[in-house]
Amino acid sequence: MKFDDFLHTINDFGRYQKLRYIFICLTYMLPPIMVYTWSFTAAKPSFRCKLFDNDTIFNSDIPSLINQSQPDETYCKTNMKISVGECQRCYRKVVSETGITHIEPCKEFVFDRKYYQYTLVEEWLMVCDRTIFRSIVQNIFFFGYMVGSIFFGIFADKYGRRPIMSACILLMVVTGFICAFFPQKKAFGFWPSYIVYTISRFILACSTRGISVTGSIFVFEDIITELVGPKNKFLTAISVKYFFAIGQLFLVAFAYFIREWRRLSWTLSIFTIPFVFFHFVLPESARWMMSKRHYTKAEKLLRHIAKTNKRPFDEEAFNRMKNEQEKSTLCQSQQIGVLALFQTKIMFIISINLFFQWFVQNLVFYGISQSTGSWGFNPYLSFTISALVEILSCIAIHPLLNRVGRKLPYFIAALCFSIIALLIIPMQNLILKNKRRDRVLTFIWNVLLKFFASGSYNIIYIYANELFPTRIRNTGMGICSMVARIGAIVGTTSNDMLTRVWINLPTILYGILSLLAALSVLILPETLNKTLPQTIEDTEQMGLVCIRIRGVQRTLDMEEEQSNKKEYPNSNDIHALKSTCGRNRSRNGYENEKRNNHLIDEH
Repeated sequence: MKFDDFLHTINDFGRYQKLRYIFICLTYMLPPIMVYTWSFTAAKPSFRCKLFDNDTIFNSDIPSLINQSQPDETYCKTNMKISVGECQRCYRKVVSETGITHIEPCKEFVFDRKYYQYTLVEEWLMVCDRTIFRSIVQNIFFFGYMVGSIFFGIFADKYGRRPIMSACILLMVVTGFICAFFPQKKAFGFWPSYIVYTISRFILACSTRGISVTGSIFVFEDIITELVGPKNKFLTAISVKYFFAIGQLFLVAFAYFIREWRRLSWTLSIFTIPFVFFHFVLPESARWMMSKRHYTKAEKLLRHIAKTNKRPFDEEAFNRMKNEQEKSTLCQSQQIGVLALFQTKIMFIISINLFFQWFVQNLVFYGISQSTGSWGFNPYLSFTISALVEILSCIAIHPLLNRVGRKLPYFIAALCFSIIALLIIPMQNLILKNKRRDRVLTFIWNVLLKFFASGSYNIIYIYANELFPTRIRNTGMGICSMVARIGAIVGTTSNDMLTRVWINLPTILYGILSLLAALSVLILPETLNKTLPQTIEDTEQMGLVCIRIRGVQRTLDMEEEQSNKKEYPNSNDIHALKSTCGRNRSRNGYENEKRNNHLIDEH
């Protein structure tokens, strides 16, 4: 008896699972809060050069003096590699004692306080040529995402889901307070403050990803998919994604009322403290206990679940499940390495294609999500609408995935995004003629971009899971996750650096890459209503649109068989074991193998 079969006897989605599921969903609000806090604490308000000592008001009554101090348009186009607007914000005319006028970079700035009272950008002057400092902090944050994915995932598999989850939340609280306290330019100087803050953000990212990845792959969705039955796995894995957007709504509520970056950081750190006590509410994964042969602890937890769900505990069925687990442990010892992803022509194409898709979708999603301040409206309103659009996108794709499939909705979402993104080129000339129309069209344009970016971003996580075979699924998804962090880093850097050349240049880049992603996904097979591939051979049998498969070679199995014959003289036992493993995989089919296929949500 498999774990899913036994779980059904004690109710696979009863009162016990539903209560824990609510707590898991609440905890899933933390990662977006930590990721997007940077959008407010390090927001870049409008700014200009400071003209004299008492010049502290951005919209002062000295427009003529401001205009006279700015470099003219001809000079900026001729001598600068940045946009005219950026040139006039970052440089000014200076008249020397001899009466000669020359252009020099601004050293002090005046910031607009219409929306932000005080941000890190103002404290550390991360504008103009110092914009790179802003990019570095967020890029290191996403690098921490990558490191957290690897290390906390390994620790969760080794030491259990529950202790790693609790450690990540505690680490998040501590580093949050450090980020709020230590950046004191006047007390510690710029470099000590900057270095400690950047390192703290790195650790914060590791712990956030420890919640998100040990959340998505190993802990939270692991708990979700390990506590509920096959019929409810897809529903629970999709529904938890809504709380990622709800976390953004909580963040914007805090940011709207607390517009000074340090107090906002303090408040959000205090907000995370109650989540530490979830350690006493959320259980360890019973499936993980069984996989580690902690049968006594697993039996105790499963008895508690049965009692809470008011179902009898079948001890004989539990013993059969335990015996089956012993057999499957021997079967699972046959593993394949990273090279298996590229061993055959079809597997090579699928793997490279999926890596590219993940890179593009993370670049696009985080690039668009972190640029709501340029939507042309109140940044708090824009961020709120962005979160609501993300929820709407999830609602829209939810029914399509089980009716239309994965491939077509993903293609449409990526293609629509690319078309809308590239429309900015002809639209730019149209909107410049009317300022009011400019704001309305820009807002609608950004909403559509976020809608389709969210759609393709959510679909690719599920689609990739269903294309990688079980034997190398964790390996394939792990590499996808690493490539995704690179995409997020490129998206963040593009927003900060390319906008200095042209404000819409990052969007053009996103549109071109999204178009390439939409076209390249057409060669991949559809996975709707198909059995989850168990081996590389199963994935090859799906085929590719550009390659017709007349026969599938079984070289991999033959090589394994020959290797086993050399290593074990008494090959009859080995053949019997492999035969038993094959029958077990066939009998349990899609859902029982899917226990090793934890849906990732990288938000």
